[in-house]
Amino acid sequence: MTDTLEIENVTVLRAGREVAREVNLSAPAGQITALLGPNGAGKSSLALAISGLLRSATGSIRLNGVEVLGRKPEQVRAAGISVVPEGRRLLRSLSVSDNLKVATFGNKGFGGEAIASTLQLFPELEKRLNQPASALSGGEQQMLVLAQALVSDPKVLLVDELSLGLAPIIVKRLVPTLVEVASRGVAVLLIEQFAHVALAEATKAYMMEGSRIRYDGTAQELKDQPELLHSAYLLRT
Repeated sequence: MTDTLEIENVTVLRAGREVAREVNLSAPAGQITALLGPNGAGKSSLALAISGLLRSATGSIRLNGVEVLGRKPEQVRAAGISVVPEGRRLLRSLSVSDNLKVATFGNKGFGGEAIASTLQLFPELEKRLNQPASALSGGEQQMLVLAQALVSDPKVLLVDELSLGLAPIIVKRLVPTLVEVASRGVAVLLIEQFAHVALAEATKAYMMEGSRIRYDGTAQELKDQPELLHSAYLLRT
């Protein structure tokens, strides 16, 4: 059975308001799936619902047919879904090494070997292992949160706003890492507001606007027909 994340008829409430409504999408193993949309579309609320950090959702979120909606964050992660939320949430006073060690807590069989393997994707971090996370650049902090998500060897990697606050050259460095992760059989769901970032290596694409999915098709179709991106903000470079 392939490791596919399936989201079916998911509605997310925040402060009593529907911020994501009847969302349906799937992210198959070995591919990058893009979820596009402007700020306020409901993308990040959906990510929080998938991660278990937001518990006011209805519908179904399944990995290999196993329901994870409503589980606690640590249970979602143990099921094989690692989420990199918007905002680069790190233990800033701890060292890079300790941030990675904390990310392996509760995952039996993962430790130094898993960290060493993950650091092969981010050699920049190996030089900074003993420095506090607060001393890292924005790009290095994004590498660290990605590494934290990967040390548990997830079946699904969800990344919310990879490019947020980063220079284009840093984003160009990070996207191939997601390609490498997908090539290892991981289902990668990349949530982005900038189409050029998300579509660069994606196979499937969805567009979310006004809390609903407005496009469900191939990434290539969106690249070939940019007029389908009916929110001009998505085309910002």
